[in-house]
Amino acid sequence: MSDVPGRYLELGLRLGRHVDGLVDAYYGPAEIKERVESEELRDPADLARDAAALLEDLDGLEERRRTWLRAQLVGAETVARRLSGEEMPYADEVERCYGIRPERVPEERFETVHAALDDLLPGDGSLAERFQAWRDTNTLSGDQLARAIGSLAADLRVRAEQRLGLPEGEAIEFDYVTDEPWAAFNYYQGGLRSRVAVNTDTPLTPAFLIGLVAHEAYPGHHTEHAWKERVLVDEGGVLEEAIFLIGTPQSLVSEGIASLGSEITLGEEEQQVAAEHVRDTGVPFDPELSRAVSEAAQPLGGVSTNVALMLHEEGRSEDDAFAYLKRWGLTSDKRAKQGIRFMTDPVWRSYITTYTDGYRICKAFVDGDPARFKRLLTEQLTPAEIQAAASG
Repeated sequence: MSDVPGRYLELGLRLGRHVDGLVDAYYGPAEIKERVESEELRDPADLARDAAALLEDLDGLEERRRTWLRAQLVGAETVARRLSGEEMPYADEVERCYGIRPERVPEERFETVHAALDDLLPGDGSLAERFQAWRDTNTLSGDQLARAIGSLAADLRVRAEQRLGLPEGEAIEFDYVTDEPWAAFNYYQGGLRSRVAVNTDTPLTPAFLIGLVAHEAYPGHHTEHAWKERVLVDEGGVLEEAIFLIGTPQSLVSEGIASLGSEITLGEEEQQVAAEHVRDTGVPFDPELSRAVSEAAQPLGGVSTNVALMLHEEGRSEDDAFAYLKRWGLTSDKRAKQGIRFMTDPVWRSYITTYTDGYRICKAFVDGDPARFKRLLTEQLTPAEIQAAASG
């Protein structure tokens, strides 16, 4: 039996000791993790060489696993090289880590979005102020927030079970936190269990909540991790799937799955379902307006890709990037500052592209078919394979 999967787990765990959060989830053999944690910290340059050596040792595995591991190892090697201080062109870094080269979005596309939003959100103040007010007011908090999330999760779980199936024994616990840079985070714990942390510092509106629960829980991150643990690791013995590494193509595919989740389970009902679950909270919510605004604003996700390219390809200043993000993304000062902080982090700077590119390729691949979405949940597929299948 090939020792490559075990060596891959060791490599990922060793990289994770350098950056908190780089190992997003691990549910492989405990003895491997214990051994790595007891070692002296390995130099990132050595880990880059380990990744390169693993790339040369894939012949003992079946083709499907070789293809997937090859893409993963290129990403892991790139992370190690960056951790060692090596500089490389930003677009090359993103492509090596996530399998898709970032492309700038023409501002004309954003102008079209702004014109549509201007019609949908009449009133006083600038478009940015009106858009921020629509997005960040009428929020839920406290008990009403927990009730809404609980009922949404239960509803989406039933719908995911009906359309996609769920592995028996899976479960989620929701936790409410503060002082975090994200709105929510799925901590997959193995054993088909997740803890989803929700940041109550973030404005949590009905329109936002339905996407959040679908993204983190059903049929998003939790559902993907649970299915892959059951089908690939437990039943298939595909040990390399027992670690989830940031900086690799599996992250882009996972974000694509999660971002597409509400569409595949709810379709055009999404906003009506959100309205049903907040009706007794007293929080005003117009599902038709929310649907129209959400659809119109969707292309603004490309603003962040442009900002990252400005910073890392064009050498523009953070002040320029901040102004661009505020103007075209219609963001508040607080959101723009958080975005710039994320996009200038040495390790995380390339991750911003996973949301838009992951959604784009997964949406084209699925094309509204739940069976194809189930393939994303249960198979080892690289971004290159997903794009080829979608175009073919």
